[in-house]
Amino acid sequence: MLPELLKISGIGSIYTYGLMITIGLIAAVIVTTWLGDKEGIPKKRIYDLVIYIFPLALLGTKLMIIIISWREIPHDWRRALALDLLHPVGFYLGSFLIALAVSGVLMRLWHLPWSRTADVFAPGLALGNVMGRIGCFAAGCCWGKPTDSWMGVRFTERAHEMNGVPTEVALLPVQLLEAGANLFIFAFLLWLWKRRVFHGQIILAFIMLYAMERFVLEFWRDDPRGQVLELSTSQFISVCMFLPALWLYGWMCNAAAAGRAASGFQARS
Repeated sequence: MLPELLKISGIGSIYTYGLMITIGLIAAVIVTTWLGDKEGIPKKRIYDLVIYIFPLALLGTKLMIIIISWREIPHDWRRALALDLLHPVGFYLGSFLIALAVSGVLMRLWHLPWSRTADVFAPGLALGNVMGRIGCFAAGCCWGKPTDSWMGVRFTERAHEMNGVPTEVALLPVQLLEAGANLFIFAFLLWLWKRRVFHGQIILAFIMLYAMERFVLEFWRDDPRGQVLELSTSQFISVCMFLPALWLYGWMCNAAAAGRAASGFQARS
């Protein structure tokens, strides 16, 4: 693992996590503009959305950190409020929820169809998270439980200094497991794209799949993440994301089926 790629005297360090986030963002934008062309959504509007949403989403991760670690803030408030975005700290779910809310407002202001535009962004979200989790693994954050299996990895002292990851035992590489799961989600969403029956299907599928994946993998994580009702904070948020998305997915599937049936009846008439 290599949490710190390069240290430049008098300037600072280049962190692997920050580099992978940057690569993930570029890859996500490329995929999103490609799908946007198919939907007739202007590239300029996609770039505008990214420019507005990305920094606000990063602030969402900070907000989630403050909520989760509010008891520790009086003792370490500088770290909680620091805007050092190249360090491996933050919560993807916090940034995603903020991005979801901001996108709804911006798309309404710019007269963009939310369901179609959100569908365009969904595969890129999964691909970006692949890169982000690889960055997590390199940095040592979001670590897994101790293990004696062949999968176990030991992190460096530098990673321990930066994130507090244990170095005395081998740990499950849950970061790579999540990267693999998101790569599968990305491929599945592209497959589903050609077969969707209603607008909004791709973003709802992403929310459900990511929520399920995150809920399961949280059982194997061992870094401090807070707790709500016997669940980790991320598991609790995943449940709150999954259930409305599942209901909406079913309702829109039924509506689409009813619309096709009505069209078929009119055609026969």
